[in-house]
Formats: sequence, structure tokens, C-alpha cells
Amino acid sequence: MPGNRLATDRVPDNRGAHNLLAGDLQHVLEQTVDVWPLLQGARLFITGGTGFFGSWLLESLLWANDRMRLGLRATVLTRDPARFISKAPHLAMDPAIELLAGDMGSFAFPRHNIDFVVHAATETVGAPGTFDPMWKFEADVSGTRRVLATAREHGARRMLLTSSGAVYGRQPSEVAHISEDYVGAPDLTDPASAYGEAKRVSEFACAASAKGGPDTVIARCFAFVGPHLPLDSNYAIGNFIRDALSGGPIVVAGDGTAVRSYLYAADLAVWLWRLLLQGTPGRAYNVGSDEAVTIDQLARMVARIASPAAEVRLLGKADGRPPQRYVPSIHRARSELGLGPVVLLPDAIERTASWHRQINDPSPVEAERTP
Repeated sequence: MPGNRLATDRVPDNRGAHNLLAGDLQHVLEQTVDVWPLLQGARLFITGGTGFFGSWLLESLLWANDRMRLGLRATVLTRDPARFISKAPHLAMDPAIELLAGDMGSFAFPRHNIDFVVHAATETVGAPGTFDPMWKFEADVSGTRRVLATAREHGARRMLLTSSGAVYGRQPSEVAHISEDYVGAPDLTDPASAYGEAKRVSEFACAASAKGGPDTVIARCFAFVGPHLPLDSNYAIGNFIRDALSGGPIVVAGDGTAVRSYLYAADLAVWLWRLLLQGTPGRAYNVGSDEAVTIDQLARMVARIASPAAEVRLLGKADGRPPQRYVPSIHRARSELGLGPVVLLPDAIERTASWHRQINDPSPVEAERTP
């Protein structure tokens, strides 16, 4: 189709000379170049556009839109448009982006038709100053129902729900990689399971709304690393990178035996776009890496890459119990859609640490990088 080719001689990147993600965004485009024509002239509705997932979705969306002349537009739901504009003006002020102020459970419906929906918003905290599990549960579930109603009323063809590996509950220690067919669940008697329970109900709401609604694909997301990941939140790898960049020590709160895996953010964007546009409707796909690493190994890897002189300090001691695991099987995504990790974990850590160094103290040479 004319106009659906890479336009490397296009007008200069409208995100300016200080775009530090150019190489990664080009990687996303090259890995998804065949699916972008499906969005030619389309209108998208995206929730969670100001978070980690949303930032990568918008960055890669606009990168592809500029270079492939797609003529697409996106309405992005945000509680605080002014804050988003201040945080990411190159995204918020792009002419392809329209900001819609509101909460995901009560926003006013857009006035125009919608072709595709990405529901990536979630409540990560309770009511101000507290952790209220019922508030969090109800906010997530009502938000999904509102987004589904929007998609149905505005004629959306396809929708992607970003769910979580938390829907499986605690991964059995004897299960090396948990698959989509596992029928376990979070502990109903544990208030801390509010997030996983809300995601389970959100998935059910998508299934129950299939008749007369959009073709919905579910992305069960695990753990990730990359630019835009907060370093001061409850993400172990982000905390380790923060500690390394400050010179150490890199503090491991537990005994270091827990097992995790991490997918790089640029690969995450590739997976999400392909799932939205090519995933089988009504199907759930694990999203993540299947390359397992212990938290102790991860901390030492971060130290070696980002701050070789930093001490790694474990605060806990092993008690003989099997280590907690949180590692997906990605056979379904690999076999059906050809997806898998491309950027390996050591490189992912190096890129993330480098990005944080540059945004905090950009040098003229580094800030002018091009693909």
C-alpha cells in the first residue's frame, strides 16, 4: 500500500534532537513494520498513557506514525493533562494526540468513533494515605467496565487489555514457567491480592462482553525493565539501578533467592502492538521473558554493569523454603506470533542505567544521538 513504507527521508523527528530513545524506537518499528498498516488512518483510545506501559506505547506509536505516514490519531485518558504536558511535552503536544481529562471509572465518553482500544490503566495505590484493597479492586474493575462500554458504544474493532501474571496467584515452586492454562488463583483471604483479583475480574468482564463488543486480546504482563521505569517504586530492578547509580550499596530486602525474569521495554512495546493487531480474540498471552534469574544474581548483574564498585547487601537469610518464582511460559506468544525477547537482560540493564544517567545529566554528545 503506498505510504506504508519506512520514510527515512521524512521531515525531522518532531520530538527534537534530545530524543534518547531513538535506537529503541527504531527497533520497535523494525520489529512491527508489517502490522502498522492495519492502523492506517485509525483512531485509538488509550488509557494509562502516562505510565510506564503507556509512555512506550505513545513513543512507539508516534515514531511509526511519523515515519510511515499513517495518519492515525490517539485519544489518551489522563487524570492530569497539565502534569502530562509538563512531563512529556513531545508526546502530549504532538498533533496526533488528544488528551482526555478524567478518571478511568467515570470519564466522559469521547465524541468521535474509536477503531482500537488499549486499556493499560490500573490503580497502583489505595485511597490517599492508606492501602484500601476494596477501593483498589473496585477502581480497577469499574475502570475496565467503563472502557468496555466506551469501546462497544464507539464501534471499536479490537481491544487490548493489559492484565498481569498476578492472576495466577503464587506460582508453585515446582513449576519453572507458568503457562496460560494454569488454573490457580490469588488467595481470596489475603487483602493484598486485590490487584490480582481485579485483573481476573477484568479479564472475565472482557470475555462476558465479547458479544456485541470489540475483539479483545489479553496481555498477562510479568516484569520489565527499561527507560521510563520508576526507580523509586516497588520494582526490585528499578531500586537496584537507583542504588547503583548513587554508588551503592545495592540493597536486597530479602534473601535473594526469589526467581524473576525481565523483558526489555522496547520488546514489550513490540509484543503489545502485535497482540493488539494480531492476537487471537478472546485469548490470553503471557508477556515477559522466560530467562529466569534470582534476585541475588540480578543485583550482582546490575552492580557489574552499572557500578562495579558497589556493594550488594542482602538483608534477609535463606530459611530453607522453596524460592518464590514469577516466571512465565511464553510458548503461546512465541509459537503463534513469533514473539520472544530480543534485547537480553545485561544489555537491557545497561540501556536503562544509561538513559537515567543522561536524563539527569545529559551531555551534548549523548543527547544528540540518532538512530
